[in-house]
Amino acid sequence: MDHSNTVPPSPSSSSSPSSSFSSHRVERMINSNHYKSPSRTICSDRFIPPYSSLLRTALFGPDAPLTPDKTSHNIFRYKTETRQSMHSLSPFIHNDDVVSTVNHTPVKPPRKIPRSPYKVLDAPALQDDFYLNLVDWSSLNVLAVGLGNCVYLWNACSSKVTKLCDLGNDDCVCSVGWAQRGTLLAVGTNSGQVQIWDASQCKMIRTMEGHRLRVGALAWSSSLLSSGGKDKNIYQRDIRAQDDFVSKLSGHKSEVCGLKWSYDNRELASGGNDNRLLVWNQHSTQPVLKYCEHTAAVKAIAWSPHVHGLLASGGGTADRCIRFWNTTTNSHLSCMDTGSQVCNLAWSKNVNELVSTHGYSQNQIIVWRYPTMSKLATLTGHTYRVLYLAISPDGQTIVTGAGDETLRFWNVFPSLKSQNTESEIGALSFGRTIIR
Repeated sequence: MDHSNTVPPSPSSSSSPSSSFSSHRVERMINSNHYKSPSRTICSDRFIPPYSSLLRTALFGPDAPLTPDKTSHNIFRYKTETRQSMHSLSPFIHNDDVVSTVNHTPVKPPRKIPRSPYKVLDAPALQDDFYLNLVDWSSLNVLAVGLGNCVYLWNACSSKVTKLCDLGNDDCVCSVGWAQRGTLLAVGTNSGQVQIWDASQCKMIRTMEGHRLRVGALAWSSSLLSSGGKDKNIYQRDIRAQDDFVSKLSGHKSEVCGLKWSYDNRELASGGNDNRLLVWNQHSTQPVLKYCEHTAAVKAIAWSPHVHGLLASGGGTADRCIRFWNTTTNSHLSCMDTGSQVCNLAWSKNVNELVSTHGYSQNQIIVWRYPTMSKLATLTGHTYRVLYLAISPDGQTIVTGAGDETLRFWNVFPSLKSQNTESEIGALSFGRTIIR
């Protein structure tokens, strides 16, 4: 288990995975210093002959001699903590003691994305299975995690851990998915059931049948819940209706491992182990669009919240590519070879950027700027492939999960209200605690 970039708990606070949920274990947070990115002090010289007179006046006053001292070139030396910020500085307005009469608009430096997680949770029994979806973050700031045959809830505000359900020794959790609003959580099981739980009461509302094999993918659209299974089928379920499902979608030739509704709830994208990406509308039982360009399983799917019909998808180990599609014009827009298995994709709702998580062979997390697909950050730390990803309700934080049995929290996106200022969320390191 990877313990880098974390503060290990004291021996007195350690506990086994099977221990009870005592409050002192949940509150086992260890404060440490503020995170500081590695930096280098850089010095450089600049001399701009056309501005010599202006500089001399600004720096030495109107009575300065025409020929400065031989050592005066050191005045033009400036330093900054990061190489990326150098272009935004001026040699004569950087000094706080100098009042310049020259108008200058500094160039905004690139946003700094911390390279280390600000929180790590131990998640015993988090499965290393590419086809499962075991982590989801609700609009009410509660994280749901499937660990073995149980589902646990972690309140991001209070750090309180609650055991929602235990499926027993004969079944296990294969997927979890929060409704878009409220406290309803769908749980897909290995036996093929879909259970609906009210997390506020820790009470199961109903159980829905249909799938003959495990249910590894779930996606909500208002009161409509879509479930994808190893039996190749997708079932559309209206939780207000008495029937277990209202329609059955057939199109994949292998296990369905990715499901995402578009932001306008008009289109459902599905990915499968048959390397296909399919798009369905609200009423179709056959796919309205079929994309077969990927050469490995398609689990990673993300709709853009910024552009209608813009869809991203990622392929598995034999593919390694992120592809972009316009479902309005039915066109393939671009392709980026990432060099690693693509496990998840998620778009920022605050800026036009997206994050991808990867497996073989680098187990990395990459933040991309769209549409240039320039890398803003590559984050490492997981020692197993990063199979699980969810975004916080405010859109600033991501949580990643892996077979190394850790959940890692990263501050990667700016806030919606203060995109022009560096976010402070995630600046504190809270060390390591346990999810159960």
